[in-house]
Amino acid sequence: MHDASSLSPLIHVVDDDEAVRSSLALLIGTVGLRVQTWPAPEDFLAGFDPDSVGAVVLDVRMPGTSGLTVLETLVARGVDQPVIMLTGHGTVDLCRRAFKAGAAEFLEKPVDDELLLEVLQKAVRRHVGTRARHVADRTARQRYGQLSEREREVLGLIVEGLTNKEIARALGLSPRTVETHRANLFAKLETGSLAQLIRHYARLVEEGEAP
Repeated sequence: MHDASSLSPLIHVVDDDEAVRSSLALLIGTVGLRVQTWPAPEDFLAGFDPDSVGAVVLDVRMPGTSGLTVLETLVARGVDQPVIMLTGHGTVDLCRRAFKAGAAEFLEKPVDDELLLEVLQKAVRRHVGTRARHVADRTARQRYGQLSEREREVLGLIVEGLTNKEIARALGLSPRTVETHRANLFAKLETGSLAQLIRHYARLVEEGEAP
């Protein structure tokens, strides 16, 4: 069971400069976001929770493991939190490499406070939305798995726009039986409208979960 704080967005600030960490933490805290700072990228990689919601603010140049290496490691692990890269020595090549590696944004130091907050809040909103869709899709897959083979056939024909009578003819069933299957579909999928039913089914088709 998660407590409320574990479900609220958390911003990770990874920078070897203590003054930078402190100022960024103070700034980010002004908009109500939780912040955790890390002086060493190795500690961050070891302690980072990939299930958390939020974003990562990452310095490019640090002793030992560079910010780009950290970013590549996160991407290789399948981490979906957006990463905002910061650098005091920005070049076009470095910027290009950061975006190619998967960075959500690339900002030069000294960072404009308003710009950073705008970028962070936008990134967090996007991440929260992505996580919400993943939960909805996972729930839809689980519910779809509860359907019988016949119910899945009926669902596919409903989505194609066929009426109950047309579905009955196509499957060699009585219209009353189709109505029963249709009612079971809405109950098992916990869907209140045909539009919602079609939307969930379309996602499952995209992911290869449904024919």
